[in-house]
Amino acid sequence: MTKSDIPWSHIVPVSQIPDTGLHQDIRPNESQSKALAALAGVRRVADARASLDLTTFADGRVHVSGRVTATVEQTCVVTLDPVENFIDEEIDVMFAPQSQIPAVAKVIAKEEGDDAEIPDPPEPIINGAVDLGQLATELLILGIDPYPRKPGAVFELPQEAVDPDEHPFAALKALKTVPKASKGQKPKKE
Repeated sequence: MTKSDIPWSHIVPVSQIPDTGLHQDIRPNESQSKALAALAGVRRVADARASLDLTTFADGRVHVSGRVTATVEQTCVVTLDPVENFIDEEIDVMFAPQSQIPAVAKVIAKEEGDDAEIPDPPEPIINGAVDLGQLATELLILGIDPYPRKPGAVFELPQEAVDPDEHPFAALKALKTVPKASKGQKPKKE
């Protein structure tokens, strides 16, 4: 997502985060919630909020932890009725100055070893700030069920008997049964 795609933005300059850390509770306004719903491809996003703790490190990195929650109204993939789902996603992300990201990724890979699962590299600190709204938006969208179902909804295939004469190749079968005429003769009419 590009910066212009993110409807919910809450920028925190790294220089304004105290050494003791910073707690932020953020919520989108009504127009941002509508834009979030459009971006996420859902009917509605209600009561979205993020509760986040920011901690700085001497090397300029920022750790963000907390949760993003919301209620989203979607369309059931079986019945096409509206269905509400509750999103509750944990946030645990490290930000680093852009110049440090390749070096941090190499150090993590070296410490973890060749066979270990290597964690994602840090997110970039852009223009000396982190955008908590963008982070919350991305995790909220990742938490949305791509195939929402209304409780108890079950997809059942239609139970129709298949007529062997009504399939796509039935016309070809009819052509095969027409007798071939010899050269110069017309086919017999039956």
